[in-house]
Amino acid sequence: MAGSLKDQLLKAGLADKKRARRAEHEKRQENTSKAKGKPVEDAAARAKALREEQSRRSKALNQQREEDARRRALAAEISQLIETHKLDRRGGEAAYQFADQRKVQKIYVTAAMVEPLARGQMAVVRQGRGYEVVPAEIGMRLRERDESVVVVLHDRQDGTQSDEDDPYAAYQVPDDLMW
Repeated sequence: MAGSLKDQLLKAGLADKKRARRAEHEKRQENTSKAKGKPVEDAAARAKALREEQSRRSKALNQQREEDARRRALAAEISQLIETHKLDRRGGEAAYQFADQRKVQKIYVTAAMVEPLARGQMAVVRQGRGYEVVPAEIGMRLRERDESVVVVLHDRQDGTQSDEDDPYAAYQVPDDLMW
């Protein structure tokens, strides 16, 4: 049994000449790429790299989808809070002005809402392209979820707080003073 393995397989009929030539060709290419210093890459390594890349892409896509879903759920929650707790401003004749993104905005509220808005008992929130008035507790909950929704929510100030350094503390402010 002298001869190469190739010759033996050809004599036994287990391989044909075409396959033997293809195997020799691949072996020569592998030897030349080793000689040139190029890394030999086999099909299994390429398949593994492709699977890892696909896995990485799908994880990134899933993470993006989860982030979008979370953002939509938060927007829906904020919208629902505003819709269920907004105060009725119909028939409001008193103009309430406030700054929103460096612009002065004006909404009309009832006369009974002006004082609570100034004292921080109510808040002005942005909904879509308009503004709504909600109680301060709802304004605080909205601020926890998304600070950009709450436009006006003053710190609550009691009338009992007085500064000793205030030079105008002795002067009374008239009740009918409107700014």
